[in-house]
Amino acid sequence: MSGSNSVALSLLGTITGSGASSSLSMLQAIYGLSASGAPTTDPLGALQLAEKNQTADIAKTEKQPDVARDIAVFQKAIAGAKDAPTLLKNPDFLKVLLTANGLADQAQYPALAQKVLLSNPSDSNSLVSKLANTTWTATNKTYQFGTQGLAIIQDPSVQSKLADAYAEVKWRQSLDQATPGLSNALTFRAQAASIGTAYDILGNSVLRDVVTTALGLPKEIALQSVETQAAAVTTRLDLTKLKDPHFVDTFTQRYLLAKQASATAASTPTLDSLASQLTGLWV
Repeated sequence: MSGSNSVALSLLGTITGSGASSSLSMLQAIYGLSASGAPTTDPLGALQLAEKNQTADIAKTEKQPDVARDIAVFQKAIAGAKDAPTLLKNPDFLKVLLTANGLADQAQYPALAQKVLLSNPSDSNSLVSKLANTTWTATNKTYQFGTQGLAIIQDPSVQSKLADAYAEVKWRQSLDQATPGLSNALTFRAQAASIGTAYDILGNSVLRDVVTTALGLPKEIALQSVETQAAAVTTRLDLTKLKDPHFVDTFTQRYLLAKQASATAASTPTLDSLASQLTGLWV
């Protein structure tokens, strides 16, 4: 039994009568809830704090044993590789490369990753072109495995940047555990001003999540044509406003609150439900 549950059960004997208010306050403190069940953490405040401490916190993350180990294995894989196709089959290499480039969820598809990263982005019939995913395209063009082989990835400065980027992703993941959506919010704030069309949003998984969530669009919209999706975005959002820092702040907070509400509804009991459950035990 967790410490929180033990304390909650200890309130059973005091929650009736005049002790009800104070006991509910204690439950609120234990579970981090307001009366409606929402977490009490200010998401925008958490975002601003993360931006302030980002550089120092990423440096600390890179020194953590598990992160340092992943980076060391990644560098070892590069040093021992004979060619790009062989290197791209190495799961330890792909884990760091894809994670550092915003493709962590694709590491479970090594065959796809190899084909995409070796394909020619200048060929409209190539796999990377057909995917129409800006993150895959950017990664392909950055490392040019298909035309340059190992030349770029063997550059120490490139490996250093990848190590930093990998540590940053790990840091962002830790942020999300405390404040749902915080990592995506950081990315959105940094890239919002450069968004020109709805397709820039739809082709980027992070921007897509932030914008569609903040606008209240269902995930099922992804099943519709990209033109329909783009129209759904532009009829609800004036993209020119994304160049206004104040609007971006407000929009980001809207996203974070939506993510927070979703996470709370899925995993945390409200005070009313806790009180109701406890009341049933007094009868």
